[in-house]
Amino acid sequence: MTANAVRTRPDATALAVSEEDLLRARFYELMAHLLATPPDANMLADLVRLEGDDSELGLPLGELAVAAAHAVPQDVSSEFHDLFIGLGRGELLPYASYYLAGFLNEKPLARLRARMRALGIERDPTVSEREDHMAAILDMMAGLIVGRFGPPADLVAQKDFFEAHLGDWGPYFFRDLEKAETARLYRPFGRLGRVFLGVEVAVFAMIEQHESGR
Repeated sequence: MTANAVRTRPDATALAVSEEDLLRARFYELMAHLLATPPDANMLADLVRLEGDDSELGLPLGELAVAAAHAVPQDVSSEFHDLFIGLGRGELLPYASYYLAGFLNEKPLARLRARMRALGIERDPTVSEREDHMAAILDMMAGLIVGRFGPPADLVAQKDFFEAHLGDWGPYFFRDLEKAETARLYRPFGRLGRVFLGVEVAVFAMIEQHESGR
C-alpha cells in the first residue's frame, strides 16, 4: 500500500491554499505515509529534522524526531510488521470498519465508498488495502485540503468528511498505537496523531459554533 491510496483527478486544478491549510495537509500526508509503509533511511532522516517545541503538538513532534534519530530501518520494518501485519494479523487493525463495527468490510467502508463516489475520488487500482484503512483516509483528507481531487474543499466540507469518516474512530486508533506493546518509533507517532486529530476536532467544533451562531 502506498500513502497515495486514491488517484488524483487528471483535471485537478491547483488553486491557492493558505499556509495554515498546507501545514495541516502535510501533517495528514506524513501520518498517511508512516501508516502505509515503514520509513526507510531517507524518511527517518526527514523525521529527525522535525522541530519540536513545548506546545501541545510540538512535544510529540520532538519525541518522534528523537526516536527517529535512534531508529534502524530494519528494526522499524519489523516493528511495522508486528503492529499492522503480523502472522495472520498485527497488534492493531487500522480500519474504520473494525473500530466502528468490530469486523472488516462493514458499513463504515460502504459509507466511505459512497462518499468517495460523490466527491469523485477514485481508488488507486494498484493498492490492495481497503479504502477505510487509516492511511487511505488520512491521504483523502490531505487531498481534499490541497485540491488533489478537484478544487480544494472548504472548511465546512473538510469538517463533514472528517466527522463522517475519521473523527469518530481516529483518536482511538492513535491512542491504541501510542499504547501498543510492540510500538517504539510508532509510540510517539501515535501520540502525535492523537494530539493532531484532537486539534482538528477543536477547530471543526469552532466552525460548527460559528455556523450555528449565524
